[in-house]
Amino acid sequence: MSDTPLMNLHWSRGYTDPAWVRRYTTSERELLPSRRVWRGPGPARSVPADIADVGRITFTTPGGRAVPLRELLEAAQTDALLVLHRGDLVYETYPHGLQPHDPHFNASAAKSYMGLMAAALIYEGALDREATASKYVPELAGTAFGDSTVDHLLHMGTQVSYGGRPFDKPVEAQRYFAVIAPSLRPYGYSGPGSIREHLATARATAAPGTEFRYENGNVETLAEILRRVTGATTSGLLSDMVWSRIGADEDAYYVLDSEGAEAACGGFSATARDVARLGEMIRCGGAVGEQQIVPSAVIADITNAPEGYARHVRFPAAPPTAPANLSYHDLWWILNDGHGSFMASGIHGQRLFISPELETVIVHYGSQVMSPAVPAAPLVPAFQQIATHLQRTR
Repeated sequence: MSDTPLMNLHWSRGYTDPAWVRRYTTSERELLPSRRVWRGPGPARSVPADIADVGRITFTTPGGRAVPLRELLEAAQTDALLVLHRGDLVYETYPHGLQPHDPHFNASAAKSYMGLMAAALIYEGALDREATASKYVPELAGTAFGDSTVDHLLHMGTQVSYGGRPFDKPVEAQRYFAVIAPSLRPYGYSGPGSIREHLATARATAAPGTEFRYENGNVETLAEILRRVTGATTSGLLSDMVWSRIGADEDAYYVLDSEGAEAACGGFSATARDVARLGEMIRCGGAVGEQQIVPSAVIADITNAPEGYARHVRFPAAPPTAPANLSYHDLWWILNDGHGSFMASGIHGQRLFISPELETVIVHYGSQVMSPAVPAAPLVPAFQQIATHLQRTR
């Protein structure tokens, strides 16, 4: 018997109950094995505060109704909202009791952090964008991911079927969670017990580079490539390349599978303030003060999405009727808003919004339910409106 119905019953509760979602977004590292991303030995970098009147902004919903920020945050089941403008902290709120020092699940926003490291290694010549994944991970030869290039992985360009099943994104997301967390496996589960085993079941259903398909396996394959290239764990690599160099106040964490591999595509937790520090480093061209953390050319290239299958796309949860007005490059969402804005995005409302032209960084953490009966809060238009307002008034 297929385990899909049982898994759908389990996850239908999880996706539609904000209290259940919040339990995992705020305490994931306490429920699963985890490995820290060390913040480094130095002092935390201070973030000057200059509070602005962001809370007074009203936003227009897709239905044309004007709502205050408070109502928008309620609809998004917001756990944290933090806004930086020109490096100043202008707004910060934690509506459901999360503390500034508490780490929070980043979900798929963590994909973009992997993209940042991969792009830096490509720039440095340690990684070949056009090489197939199997060059670095030979045991993936003959699989959908092994036969794809690094560039395909960075643009969600694989067409894959796991274990002979017809591809269905929600089902495959549930299957991935079952691989990571034994407690989420239905009775009688006999599938892969690790990320590595999961990737080995992937077979191509079309040539890579022909269509954008948002799929976790691309990022897990990329993470394994980076581990092979550098000899470091994903946690150690992020600490060495970024986290220990941005003045983070707290360690971050990745959850681990049964073999001790990080869940790189979404098992990352960190405080909102430290993710804001990451975003500010990126907004400033990869630099923190006088220290260059990520090559400026890598940062400048984030919004240079190539022509092709990743040029006109929509968010995974968007309805098919939504306009495909986004681009996707090196695991970042490009908003094409006329201000050079881009974003890391994860399920349940995790966002890192960066607008270099509007000099704004916004971090949003949420426990928003995933249900057709509950329309998603219009977070991206709200971020754009906040950034525009701040640029006009400060």
